[in-house]
Amino acid sequence: MASEIETRTLRKITLRIVPFIMLLYFVAFIDRVNIGFAALTMNKDLGLSPSVFGFGAGIFFWGYFLFEVPSNIILHKVGARIWIARVMISWGLVSAAMAFVQGATSFYALRFLLGVAEAGFFPGIILYLSYWFPARQRAAVTALFMAAAPLSTVLGSPLSGALLEMDGLLGLKGWQWLFLLEAVPAVLLGIAVFFYITDRPEQAKWLASDERDFLVKTMNAEQAGKATSTSHSIWRGLADPRVLALSLIYFGTSAGLYTLGVWAPQIIKQFGLSSLQVGFLNAVPPTIAVVAMILWARHSDRTGERTWHVVLTCLLAAIGLGLAGPATGVAAVLAALTLVNIGVSASKPPLWSMPTTFLSGSAAAAGIATINSIGNLGGFAGPAMIGWIKDRTGSFAGGLYFVAMLLVLSAILTLLLGRSQNAKTRPDTRPAVQPH
Repeated sequence: MASEIETRTLRKITLRIVPFIMLLYFVAFIDRVNIGFAALTMNKDLGLSPSVFGFGAGIFFWGYFLFEVPSNIILHKVGARIWIARVMISWGLVSAAMAFVQGATSFYALRFLLGVAEAGFFPGIILYLSYWFPARQRAAVTALFMAAAPLSTVLGSPLSGALLEMDGLLGLKGWQWLFLLEAVPAVLLGIAVFFYITDRPEQAKWLASDERDFLVKTMNAEQAGKATSTSHSIWRGLADPRVLALSLIYFGTSAGLYTLGVWAPQIIKQFGLSSLQVGFLNAVPPTIAVVAMILWARHSDRTGERTWHVVLTCLLAAIGLGLAGPATGVAAVLAALTLVNIGVSASKPPLWSMPTTFLSGSAAAAGIATINSIGNLGGFAGPAMIGWIKDRTGSFAGGLYFVAMLLVLSAILTLLLGRSQNAKTRPDTRPAVQPH
């Protein structure tokens, strides 16, 4: 039973931190995948084939991959306030520059630079949460943060569809307005981060002294309890085989997530709908996924079980992709995409609760960034393969089956990892994890 001071402190830090970081990720995800809507008219204007578009959409993750680990290590050293502010302002400026793409080369270059600019944001927030929230609450808090991704699709899809209707205003195309207007919040929020974020509990003047003392003591005790069973150094974090396993698992879930972000609008539009109609319909699956994601994460926290919570959701997403391939109507496609959205979204909070059970300090910064950077290459592989296969077959089906197989592989690897680590560190993220 939680004590009165624990309940009061956790409520206060949750209300202070979680809504704000959700807003940051909401904006980040819109800027990351809004090319899925821009493509509805941009590809024709610029003469981009499906394979060129898929490759350019995915090349974002190569920039992300190369700069993710150093970015997260810098965040651990200088603090989230300075570094997250830098990340957001730079990615907002690059995202706005996407409005001036002229062809394939500039498309590739700016997508790569957007990945460089945004590198470190997501794993930085995951690391930041580990400074503030005890492990037993972390999956639920992570779920709230990550709910911003499907929420960005829920709200961003109709917005993006509407912005495309501004075609011709002041001599700009609708997709140019989309990039310009959706980049503004990132820059403004980047400035806000500098004044709002508190790096560590010790510095939280907005907590009462007894709340601050309780939180510092709790987090220090958790770190001490993990001392005999966790990796601390940067190199041990990078070399830990569990980090590689989680990277490969995340690879499949990322392929599924960015298949939705990059290609779902075009998959829906193939049935002859307008951009605005696509915007509203594309918002339906992630609306359901948000609810499922939060409930599944709470169940994972309550039971202390992580492995099967990842396995089952990866398999559900794979089934959805398998059904989306041969779907011949809007209703069937939306039903299939709903399964994919639920599976991909719900898999992530329990998955991201695993690394901090065996990593801490600099190793956590490096390890989490490694998992995210390698795993996010799935965001290159999935969209790029779908575009390549569509160019050759004229259908989305083959590419969707490919991504489904990646998710099946993620499920298998999760099961193997869970069993192999059962005797060492159970991924139940109880506080003060002890070796068995």
